[in-house]
Amino acid sequence: MLHGSISHDYTGRRRKKKSVKGEVYQKYKRQPFVEMSATTQPYRRDEGGETYKSCEDIGIGIAPKVESMKYTGSLVKGIATMHKSNAVPIIDEQQAKEISQMRRN
Repeated sequence: MLHGSISHDYTGRRRKKKSVKGEVYQKYKRQPFVEMSATTQPYRRDEGGETYKSCEDIGIGIAPKVESMKYTGSLVKGIATMHKSNAVPIIDEQQAKEISQMRRN
C-alpha cells in the first residue's frame, strides 16, 4: 500500500490536473411547486358495464385426480438391463437370450 497525496505521484512529482471531458452540468435549480388538478373523473369499470358472477360450486375442484398407470397386458414377460440402468422390456425367450449375450460380449 502506498501512502501519499492525490496531487502527487509515488515518486513525488506533481500530477497534472485532468480537465473534464464531455458536457459540463450546472448546479440543479429546483422548479417551483405547481399543484395538479384532475380535469376528468377516473374511469370506473363497474359503472354501466356487464357484471359476471363467480363460480357457484365452491367444493368441486378444477382437475380430477389421475389414476396411476399400470400394465395389464400379457405381451411383456419381464424387464432386462441392457447397459447400466437402461431398462428394456422383454417380449419373448429369444429376446432375453440376445440381451444376455450382448451384456457378456
